[in-house]
Amino acid sequence: MKRFNNILCVMGSGAGQELALERAVTLAENNQASLVVISVAERVTAGIGVPEGGLVSADMQAAIVSTHEQELDSLIAPYHQRINIQAKVLIGTPFLEIIREVLRSERDLVIKTAETWEWQNHLFSSDDMHLLRKCPSAVWLIKPQAKKAYRRILVAVDVDDAYPPEEMESRRILNRQLLNMASSLALADLADLHVVHVWDAIGERIMHGTVMRTPEEKVTAYVEQERRHHAANLDGLLREVGAFVGSDALGYIKPQTHLVKGWARKEIPALAKQIEADLVVMGTVARTGVPGFIVGNTAETILNQIDCSVLAIKPSGFVTPVTLEE
Repeated sequence: MKRFNNILCVMGSGAGQELALERAVTLAENNQASLVVISVAERVTAGIGVPEGGLVSADMQAAIVSTHEQELDSLIAPYHQRINIQAKVLIGTPFLEIIREVLRSERDLVIKTAETWEWQNHLFSSDDMHLLRKCPSAVWLIKPQAKKAYRRILVAVDVDDAYPPEEMESRRILNRQLLNMASSLALADLADLHVVHVWDAIGERIMHGTVMRTPEEKVTAYVEQERRHHAANLDGLLREVGAFVGSDALGYIKPQTHLVKGWARKEIPALAKQIEADLVVMGTVARTGVPGFIVGNTAETILNQIDCSVLAIKPSGFVTPVTLEE
């Protein structure tokens, strides 16, 4: 199933770079997509003995770029017989240059190894989080210790229909994208697919309050009614996606559904840990139509708690705050 047309693979300096490159090459093969591999070199700035724009700084910049080019050539050399790969070295702040490359060439996926540091208590670095917040394309961050083939994939969808009308269609499209993508990856890796929707009966707390003092049987009936409503919405999404990817394909991977009552920021990381997910596929939308406001409190809290690879999908119409101008 064709999912991506124009893939950008980012090479860094940490461990696990080959995992991201291998995944990008395989994905480009399966999708008949173009693949560009880049690295971002630091910009030489003026300092003691290094005047801005002088010959010394220019030579230093050229040497740094040359080193990056040699490293890229060495990494991609084993794959030339499999696929046509272009290599490119950019100069500047990594997340900004990555996003600008996405904008310039209309990339639809950025794939890179997550940057982890020993002193951090979460997987993703500040550059990774900037990409998750601001990059207009899908972003796939691969854990350095990830397995070559995934065993369990968890996709988080939100089938709540209590959002304002102007948001509903965008969320429906995003849900389909998430489930389509996760299904395709599960088929490719022969992985178990888990689908989670976290729901909450908002009126339950009010009914239990001192003002209403609703009888317990009525509260229980209300909560069960809400559960059935969310379950029906989730079943409807699965049927809709089954019609798109094929009932045979969806029947083969037999997705396991998890309808969890609670708060997404708590339950999704807990479930990912419980099932030992290798990849979490999720949307990072907070509110549509607000430039740059893509990761909300819930999504960011989830991302800071999980310890596996992540594929984050943006909603249609998202506008990055990053521009091509310096």
